[in-house]
Amino acid sequence: MKFFIVDVFGKERYTGNQLAVFTGCSTRSSEEMQRIAREINFSETTFIMSGKEMNEGFDVRIFTPKAEVNFAGHPTLGTAYIIRNEILKEKVNTIKLNFKIGQIRVDFERDELFMTQIQPEFWQCFDRKLLSKVLSIEEDQIDSSYPIEEVSTGLPFTIVPVKSLKVLKKIRVDAGYYNEFCSVARAKGILVFSPEAYEADQTFSSRVFVDYLGVPEDPATGSGQGGFAGYLIKHKYLKKDKIDIKVGQGYEMGRPSVLALKAMETNGRIEIRVGGKVFPVADGTWC
Repeated sequence: MKFFIVDVFGKERYTGNQLAVFTGCSTRSSEEMQRIAREINFSETTFIMSGKEMNEGFDVRIFTPKAEVNFAGHPTLGTAYIIRNEILKEKVNTIKLNFKIGQIRVDFERDELFMTQIQPEFWQCFDRKLLSKVLSIEEDQIDSSYPIEEVSTGLPFTIVPVKSLKVLKKIRVDAGYYNEFCSVARAKGILVFSPEAYEADQTFSSRVFVDYLGVPEDPATGSGQGGFAGYLIKHKYLKKDKIDIKVGQGYEMGRPSVLALKAMETNGRIEIRVGGKVFPVADGTWC
């Protein structure tokens, strides 16, 4: 198998979220792909199962070090980049990827890629007491003006609003309380955000924790940010029915990432697009 390594949602190479993309995987078993993903040990590794199928889309599977997932954000953009540049070798404007949640469209716009995510689903809400213990912060450091809510655009996350960047930076996930949270949560990944940004051109700062999938903290999470975009629209956080913003993530990990969120509500439906840059890093042949 041929493989490629790219950095997704970065500002330059060696920032953003790392991704390994494998081609020629149609004969590989699920067990072998899982073992390879564990060997690579990035947040996710993708396997392109089909060849040139522009109209029907390319079949892709995504694995974290612990498990296969139905959808994830930065693997979508990074895999589309490799399909366009290494498989098709054509400057097409759109790539369609087939995941277990369905087909996701990726559009190439100047130096960025944007994925159109599925309609967000909103599930249960939590009180601040448990999440403050999970995150090792004070209960009143969570903003009570907005809910702690489960959201999914294919991969579910619990969205937690905190009051400041200072609070966001001090978060440390408590393993015991996190296990307690996972026992009652459908959305076991946690996205925490602050209205104070890392940089002047960003609207929010965020951190994402997905330990149940073998990712204690993720430097850039397109699926979680898609759910966050839906959350912002639903609760009119920015007092708008339409947003076009940038969110910072991964700074505490030394992997600064920038995710562009575009969302709008029309006739009760929320359209969500998440985008960013992709940088090639390496390629090789898997022995």
